[in-house]
Amino acid sequence: MTPSSDENQARTPAARPQSLMFSFLGIYVLGRDTAVYSGSVIDVFARVGVSEEAVRSTLARMVKRNLLARHRQGRKVYFGLTGHAEDVLRDGHRRIWETGAVNRDWDGTWTVVGYSLPDSRRSERHDLRSQLVWAGFGLLQSGLWAAPGSKDVGAILAPLGLGEHVTVLTAQARKPTESADLVEKAFDTSGIAAGYRAFLDRWGSRRPLPSAPDDLARQLLLHTDWLQLVRQDPHLPAEHLPEDWPAIRAEKLFRSLARTYEPVAADLAAAVLDELELRPVPPRDES
Repeated sequence: MTPSSDENQARTPAARPQSLMFSFLGIYVLGRDTAVYSGSVIDVFARVGVSEEAVRSTLARMVKRNLLARHRQGRKVYFGLTGHAEDVLRDGHRRIWETGAVNRDWDGTWTVVGYSLPDSRRSERHDLRSQLVWAGFGLLQSGLWAAPGSKDVGAILAPLGLGEHVTVLTAQARKPTESADLVEKAFDTSGIAAGYRAFLDRWGSRRPLPSAPDDLARQLLLHTDWLQLVRQDPHLPAEHLPEDWPAIRAEKLFRSLARTYEPVAADLAAAVLDELELRPVPPRDES
């Protein structure tokens, strides 16, 4: 039997442990100069249905990716942010709180990126594509990507070491091409809108996610849902979007709920989390 829409809304939405971890770290670790005990992280994640094994696996994987660093105190292992993780989380913070749901300041230009990488470098090609999507680029045709406005492609390419394989241009649409055509061709606006409408359906009821045990769980799920949406949103020019673009309503809902959950969630987190203060390493005396 197919579940009703009310039943679907009542269930806690599934989210990848790593996505939840980014939300958790962005809210409770970023900017605090602390590391958190793995056992207390496990306690927090149990609230959203993530197993101890999945939490430990996620933490270990993020250490391997230079996103987390281990710190030992006695028998306990604490996890703190690396510089790389801080950059990633600050970028997420900007997207959530500063960028805004709609691009009303577009100057009519496009950043265009072309590249050619052989099949022997498939993994690097995948990494480049992922970074381009994260930066708001859409695929125009094979090997040619475009994003509205000015993009710092150099910052994208630097950690990948692919500068010699990539061409970057600033361009404007010329007849017979229209900017509206580029938006339609390179970006799945219907899919983006559907994501925002699903967010409104999930979180727009009088009491969202009644199956979640408390506001700490709701906070983590809310931020994870929203960050996944804004990661997939290329921030397209408002003039080329429908007047009823659902991102505007969804953003207002997210901010309202985030303010609602924050006080209780912060108190719950303070009671659960075991933190280790990280002191800055003094500079070496090379005299």
